[in-house]
Amino acid sequence: MFRVSLMIAALTALFMGVGYLLGGSGGMVIALLLAGGMNLFAYWNSDKMVLRMHGARQIGRTELPWFHDMIGQLAQRADLPMPKVYVIDQDQPNAFATGRNPENAAVAATTGLLRHLSHEEIAGVMAHELAHVKNRDTLIMTITATIAGAISMLANMAMWSSFLGGNRNNPMGIVGVLAMTILAPLAATLVQMAISRVREYDADRIGAEICGRPLWLASALQKLENGARQIDNHAAENNPATAHMFIVNPLHAHALDGLFATHPPMRERIARLMALAGQDAPQRGPWG
Repeated sequence: MFRVSLMIAALTALFMGVGYLLGGSGGMVIALLLAGGMNLFAYWNSDKMVLRMHGARQIGRTELPWFHDMIGQLAQRADLPMPKVYVIDQDQPNAFATGRNPENAAVAATTGLLRHLSHEEIAGVMAHELAHVKNRDTLIMTITATIAGAISMLANMAMWSSFLGGNRNNPMGIVGVLAMTILAPLAATLVQMAISRVREYDADRIGAEICGRPLWLASALQKLENGARQIDNHAAENNPATAHMFIVNPLHAHALDGLFATHPPMRERIARLMALAGQDAPQRGPWG
């Protein structure tokens, strides 16, 4: 958590630095106030926005009793309140969690996940998502995504302001401004992705502890990665800023360098779960 706090502090510093380019010392103060306002808005509304972007619909126990009961049992094992349960009509197998705190959390699974995975594998996936809720990762990732997006916006404003003659007293000069407008958004993206990778490893580990079977999640991750490579997720492609929220990357970005991946390498995630399990084959459980 200390590393994550340092990374968020670095994002805030970047945000204030770009604010300085745009308006000097006054711009730094405005940028800090703007960051606070954006984070406050995201804190209260991000869950509703993300669920709406992906066409998620809330379901009750009468619609999918086995799935609803599974999440209830996992939440009880994790010592969490029962989250709201959503289903997304999307054939790509995937899932995510959202919400500002455990008392206002929601978990969402695609119909592809419910159709293509075994009950044990689904339990592993949903335990992973509940681990994000338990760790309050949903709030952390919302804050980082908001600040990273704002840095890109302010960097563009700083560039155009410099071209138009604004902030003439800027000690960096036009070359410095151009460099900052390119490097600041890139640095913000890298920090955001680094935070996402750290939280995914932790959620894998804690999710395995919640469901009690690391190999259920390991098996699920392999199927999810294969599914994400073969099946388009148009809502995610249209809203790439939400990609880091899913348990596996929903975007077809596999040709990009691993430096820009929103998730840790799948081989490493599975290897860690296998080491945690200390065995070679998954066990059957109460959801088989």
